[in-house]
Amino acid sequence: MTLCITNPFWVAKTRLMLQYEGVVNAPQRQYKGMFGTLWKIYKYEGVRGLYKGFVPGLFGTSHGALQFMAYELLKLKYNQHINRSPEAQLSTVEYISVAALSKIFAVAATYPYQVVRARLQDQHMSYEGVLDVIARTWRKEGIGGFYKGIAPNLIRVTPACCITFVVYENVSHFLLNLREEKK
Repeated sequence: MTLCITNPFWVAKTRLMLQYEGVVNAPQRQYKGMFGTLWKIYKYEGVRGLYKGFVPGLFGTSHGALQFMAYELLKLKYNQHINRSPEAQLSTVEYISVAALSKIFAVAATYPYQVVRARLQDQHMSYEGVLDVIARTWRKEGIGGFYKGIAPNLIRVTPACCITFVVYENVSHFLLNLREEKK
């Protein structure tokens, strides 16, 4: 449901980001802002233009599921490896490490869909659909073509993920201990 509402904004963001250099003067740019971009896409491409990249976007919902699965599994396996109870609380450094590894796993597993989606939304290239993007990317760039930009993406998203999980774990343990004290 969320994707149905947000996909047009992703298309607009991608189009605005992909306006190539060389067009320095604002009046010469094809797109001039989010709402102007949305209107222009709708005017010249119709509703279909606003939903380019929708199908690969559906795979984005798996990212969070993969990350949480990996996070919980890594915590469990780590505690087993050092002979601790599966529910034992980890140190902050251990939570950060587990969170970072789970994020790297989830990004590595789902990043190709982001590349496919962005390429579908790029107005400078014409693709016939998801399979065409995949085939052309594979043929021209190999597996590396599906991972372009992954390093800056990881640098951007991993710290926030680590902070989120450390805060979650510490607040969760605090509240559980508080509840136990009240019993």
